Amino acid sequence: MNEPITAIEPVVREITVAAPADTCFTTFVDGFATWWPPEHHIGDDRTIAALHLEPFVGGRCYDVDTAGGECQWGTVLTYEPPSRLVLAWHIQGDWTVDLDPQLQSEVEVTFTPLDDATTAVRLEHGKLERHGAGAAGLRSGISGDGGWTVLVGRFGDVAEGRPPRAIVGP
Repeated sequence: MNEPITAIEPVVREITVAAPADTCFTTFVDGFATWWPPEHHIGDDRTIAALHLEPFVGGRCYDVDTAGGECQWGTVLTYEPPSRLVLAWHIQGDWTVDLDPQLQSEVEVTFTPLDDATTAVRLEHGKLERHGAGAAGLRSGISGDGGWTVLVGRFGDVAEGRPPRAIVGP
C-alpha cells in the first residue's frame, strides 16, 4: 500500500525590480549566465565554462564544464514571455540529478508589471515532496542564504544594470 505524500511548504522569494517586465524576463532567461553563479553546480570536481537556459517548452537548463561535459539539471515546462516561466528541477536532495518526471519539483517565476519601469518578480519552488526522502534536505539548501535568496538578489542586480552581488559563505 502506498504511503500518502505529505506536502512540503514551497520556497518563495519575491523582489521588486526597477526594470520593465520584458527586461526582467529576458534577464532571467537569456541572461541566465550573467546572474547564476558558475560555482552553483552539481559535482565537486567540475569547473563550469557555460550556463544555458533554452528559451522554449522542453528546453534544457544545463551547464557545460571545461572538459565539455554537460549536466542537465532542469527542463522548461512553461515559457510565456514576458510574464511566466516554469522549470522542472531535477536536482535531488543528495545533490545528484534524476530526470525522472516523478522526482522533479517545479520552479515558477512570474513577472508582474507594477508600472512601465518596475516589476514584481515572484519565484516559487514547489512540489518539493516529489523528491521523496531527500526533499527536506533539498528544501533546506534552496531556502538558505546560499540558495534562492542570493540567486534572486543577483538576478535583480543584473536586471537593474548592476554587477551581481557576491556569494558569501563557505
